[in-house]
Amino acid sequence: MEKVAVFRKEHFNAAHRLHNPDWSDEMNKKVFGLCNNPNYHGHNYELIVQLTGVPDAQTGYVYDMKLLSDIIQEEIIKRFDHKNLNLDTVEFATLNPTAENIAIVIYRLLRARLDKALDLKIRLYETERNFVEYPA
Repeated sequence: MEKVAVFRKEHFNAAHRLHNPDWSDEMNKKVFGLCNNPNYHGHNYELIVQLTGVPDAQTGYVYDMKLLSDIIQEEIIKRFDHKNLNLDTVEFATLNPTAENIAIVIYRLLRARLDKALDLKIRLYETERNFVEYPA
């Protein structure tokens, strides 16, 4: 059987601050620029979840997209939407909430809920021009 990729797009809004507590204020400003604003800043994140697998012989689905949407809502949207990632989430209490790290965290949360036979890829847009994929 041939594999097919299916995609689900979701959105969430969150604030964050890029900051390394082991560095001086000057070094943080130099490396992270405006993203190091002590009062935080926000993004309208666009999340694309890709599942790749063999379509089921009875349903024709790689995965029921309604179920995928429900899992994303439970694990990601409810957890991160309208939150300050640095202050309001356990996932980023000690992890710098870069787009790269957010994508890895999202991957791990979803991977735990999905059949291991399915390949999972996360694409996270922080802006229209900046996005990350995990795994690469």
